[in-house]
Amino acid sequence: MALLLLLPLAARASGSLQIVQAGSHEPLEQAVIEISIPGFERPADAARDHHEIVQREAQFEPQVSVVPVGARVSFPNHDITRHQVFSFSPPKVFSLDLYLRETPPPVHFDTPGVEVLGCNIHDQMQAFIVISDASFFAMTDERGRVDLASLPPGRYSMRLWHPRLEDTHQQWVEGEVDTRLEAHVELTLDATPPPRATPSLLQQRFQRGLQHQEHL
Repeated sequence: MALLLLLPLAARASGSLQIVQAGSHEPLEQAVIEISIPGFERPADAARDHHEIVQREAQFEPQVSVVPVGARVSFPNHDITRHQVFSFSPPKVFSLDLYLRETPPPVHFDTPGVEVLGCNIHDQMQAFIVISDASFFAMTDERGRVDLASLPPGRYSMRLWHPRLEDTHQQWVEGEVDTRLEAHVELTLDATPPPRATPSLLQQRFQRGLQHQEHL
């Protein structure tokens, strides 16, 4: 069960939010925040933005993306091996044919929710797309922070998501946020740690070659 603690730290002209892991107080990067603000709307052309999730060294980059409803996402392959991107998540079930350099047409995400991506060839590959229809959404930086300076002052409904929150990756934590305050949020992460990627034979030979050169 995730634990949400909203702790005001200080009043200021414009607020901010920091997300940390409960217990360790480690800043949580890639946490997604949605805030419902009556009358506040995103730019009208935001849904036409084009986004990319690159496949590189048998990993997705970035691991977490947040996009507006209506966005289109491409999946370029920068590896020398083929990949087959797929998802069985509620917002959109899809599977791209096995490909190398010939990037398929972008996928249109028109339903809000969390999309969990995988590769049928490489089990360790996993990424997430949060498709949002909220008035305001953002993702925390490496310090676990989100700046709320652009938002109207007031107290609003908020919900939080993180890829390590729990194993289905569909759960959100709900609460409130005051955009006039600096606030601190603690999340309890209950998801099973992802498996470590096993280096390919080529990568293993390359690493052995580097180690040999270091000893010369």
